[in-house]
Amino acid sequence: MSIDQLTQFFGWCSVINIGVMIVSAFMIVLLRGPISSIHSRMMGVSEAGLPRLYFQYLGNYKIAIFVLNVVPYIALKVIA
Repeated sequence: MSIDQLTQFFGWCSVINIGVMIVSAFMIVLLRGPISSIHSRMMGVSEAGLPRLYFQYLGNYKIAIFVLNVVPYIALKVIA
């Protein structure tokens, strides 16, 4: 693969993953009641503990996006 192809790959990966993160955040915020009840029944966690788990999930996902997608994209843009 060329540097241009890798740059495009990481750029589109970043766009897709950021989009998924935004949709996940909106779903958690807008549909908190139904999602909380489903997740608490599926995972055996109390509904009171779910907001912390949601926040942790979104934070870890954001860090993963930056480390695995955005930083390589920026590095490739700099060297190109």
